[in-house]
Amino acid sequence: MARLPRRFLVHEITIEPYLGDSSKGPRYGPPTTVACFLDEQTRGVRSPGGEQVTSTSTAYCLPGTTAAPFSRVTLPSGRITKVIQTKNRDGRGLGTPNHVEIQLE
Repeated sequence: MARLPRRFLVHEITIEPYLGDSSKGPRYGPPTTVACFLDEQTRGVRSPGGEQVTSTSTAYCLPGTTAAPFSRVTLPSGRITKVIQTKNRDGRGLGTPNHVEIQLE
């Protein structure tokens, strides 16, 4: 299984998993620091609900990384954003690097 090489994981983000809403606003779980390659490029993406939204950053992480939609993410710059969606990229033996793509607001 070809994985994203660790030498590409030059950034770290902090993910606080979205747990749902409460009467006081969104609830988040404990933060987890994740190694990744962060691409701060603006592009249009589709949300899980099918709406066209703008993503300002994409984090490429090792397989098994989890980040549910609406989870809170702190970037290396200190900017706080939210997960639009997460995509598992599995080349199924084609030699492409398997990874998780996290699209961020």
